[in-house]
Amino acid sequence: MREFYPVMDGAESFYLKGNEVGLLLTHGFLGTPQSVRFLGEAFAKLGYSVFAPRLKGHGTHYKDMEKTTHQDWFAEMEKGYQFLKERCSAVYVVGQSMGGALALWLANKNPEIKGLVLINAALKVPSYDYLIGKTSPRYLIEGTPDIKCAGVEEVTYGKVSIRSIHELQAVMEKTPAILSAIKNPVLCFKSTEDHVVPAECTDYIAEHIGSDQKEVVPLYNSYHVASMDYDKERIIEKTHQYIQKMRIEVFS
Repeated sequence: MREFYPVMDGAESFYLKGNEVGLLLTHGFLGTPQSVRFLGEAFAKLGYSVFAPRLKGHGTHYKDMEKTTHQDWFAEMEKGYQFLKERCSAVYVVGQSMGGALALWLANKNPEIKGLVLINAALKVPSYDYLIGKTSPRYLIEGTPDIKCAGVEEVTYGKVSIRSIHELQAVMEKTPAILSAIKNPVLCFKSTEDHVVPAECTDYIAEHIGSDQKEVVPLYNSYHVASMDYDKERIIEKTHQYIQKMRIEVFS
């Protein structure tokens, strides 16, 4: 799918070269790599190699996004994984919101992924439920991003097409069926007050995923876009500990 609009300032994919441990960071629906840049730069300072791909149709114009499918979005994530896999001996996947659901898809297809980090992974967006099966209106106005910390601005769209919402719903609808097949270690973060994705989505993933190693970490001071909110340092700290623990277990 060809994009017709330029990439918005700050919304570009980014790669930060580090050691042999790669972290693939994936943003959510309507978001861009800008929403995970703080995490990415912090992980790079800790020595990791970090790649955050911009999913097709995101970060340009909502009319570009209207023409993309969830398969297009997943394809970009797969390309990102291959990019890191060629440069690193171990790859972990960090996904926020819809990116968390796509991270599960990626792990299901690539069981060699060393581990998953899910941030408010999306299995349901209740505010969109009334649009299931509908074809109008063509575009909807989007509210401000769900961030508790005042003054934080996320690069996103002010409008979204109903077609794009249906693609998101397809991602979420397909994800529960693959959970039992996923064996990768998983670290889940859930904001206890999330106005977009119910925290119960994370509980469902943790309960039904086939992984033996799984942990749920509650975030008490962040809303949905936790990677840009008050708990972002906690996400970095816990993720670093989780990866180091995985690495120690491998060599012990």
